[in-house]
Amino acid sequence: MSVPSAPGPSVPLTESYTYHSPTPTAEGPYILGVDEAGRGPVLGPLVYGVAYCPIAYKEKLEGLGFADSKTLTADTRSSLLETLSSDPPNLGWSVRVISPQAISSGMIKRPPTNLNQQSQDATILLIREILDRGIELTEVYVDALGTTTTYEKYLSRLFPGIAFTVTTKADSKFKIVGAASVAAKVTRDACIEGWYFEETPEDGTLEWSTEFGSGYPSDPNTKAWLKGNLEPTFGFPKVVRFSWTTVKVLLEKNAHPVNWTDEGQASLIKAFENAKGLDKDRCTVTKDLQISSINTL
Repeated sequence: MSVPSAPGPSVPLTESYTYHSPTPTAEGPYILGVDEAGRGPVLGPLVYGVAYCPIAYKEKLEGLGFADSKTLTADTRSSLLETLSSDPPNLGWSVRVISPQAISSGMIKRPPTNLNQQSQDATILLIREILDRGIELTEVYVDALGTTTTYEKYLSRLFPGIAFTVTTKADSKFKIVGAASVAAKVTRDACIEGWYFEETPEDGTLEWSTEFGSGYPSDPNTKAWLKGNLEPTFGFPKVVRFSWTTVKVLLEKNAHPVNWTDEGQASLIKAFENAKGLDKDRCTVTKDLQISSINTL
């Protein structure tokens, strides 16, 4: 079975990446399902998964045991991912792993890219890349929260010729979405279980606990991990989504306060204004740092 690379002994997950199984060769058209794992946790990546097969394979797919990954044991999910990888001519799957840093950076930038938009971007990217691999898609089923009709219409406009069904609990309604759910969940679990802490010093003087719990902010084990692994000066390792309110509150209460000496554009402009008198034509910054021009090296 081919499994997407998870962080290992020397591979920190600081960037988002996409993994594709071998491209199926069976004649189309194909159906495709989309689901995610890790939307709510304060720790680890958000993973979007897709699974796809020929429409003619749909009846066989019904009997393979795919379902909402949250209702399955870890062993069952792993076994089902092997099943998903066991018939390369007919079955394909892909995952988009969005790192904790990418999630948080998107959410705090101006203007922000919220989690809904990041989820939508991941879905669109995966569908486009499947189409680019030469797969003819005619039906796509997407698991989504909230109001789904607007999203369904948007995807239909973006990919004309494909019939989209966007609905809640699609992973329990459609087996192809259940297969995507399994791919996403197994990938996320592998990322968490094999997490490499980039922040560990070479001399090994600092060890990070991996007793994460479920990763959800309400989990007592996750709360305990966050409190026990907060470094007052540097905060948390990169496994943490620092844009989550839970993390912001902990940092405000337990980390060293930071006083910014420059609070706005006005003081920046002032720092680079030209000085007068003997320091004419030299800005304040160069004067304070005692920087001067030289004619020769």
